[in-house]
Amino acid sequence: MGILNEDMKRVVRQQRMGFIATVCPDGSPNLSPKGTATVWDDDHLVFANLGSPVTIENLAHNPACEMNIIDNFIRKGYRFKGTAELVTSGKLFDEIAEAYATGSRGIQPSSLPAQGFVVMTVTKTAPLVSPGYTPGKTEPQMREEWTGYWAGVQEANS
Repeated sequence: MGILNEDMKRVVRQQRMGFIATVCPDGSPNLSPKGTATVWDDDHLVFANLGSPVTIENLAHNPACEMNIIDNFIRKGYRFKGTAELVTSGKLFDEIAEAYATGSRGIQPSSLPAQGFVVMTVTKTAPLVSPGYTPGKTEPQMREEWTGYWAGVQEANS
């Protein structure tokens, strides 16, 4: 059994949008959204490089990274720490490209042209839980509150 449990995998696969933190050459942080984040196997997350020059450059110099993925409706999710490998050709590239193209391995299909993939070896995980639970709210109450909020946002933007 790997480091990723079934709930972690569920959250990553359902949400798909994660934020990856990398380290710039000057030591400052860089945070970038990744809408193709998914589970590769019990120890690895993956996302497509659709045009992330700063993220890719940072990882080429320092593979340390952290990805955070949360369910916006219940305000819970996970932190994933580890190291990243840039995959731009070869057998693993072909396998990942095929999975994204066909939706195999539980990956949401994507026809976006990936310049490569980033495979993150997860070495540490931790739950993320909103302070909104502090006053004693339940998960259903949080879901109701944030479902209403996002419905209002959608209505205002239509």
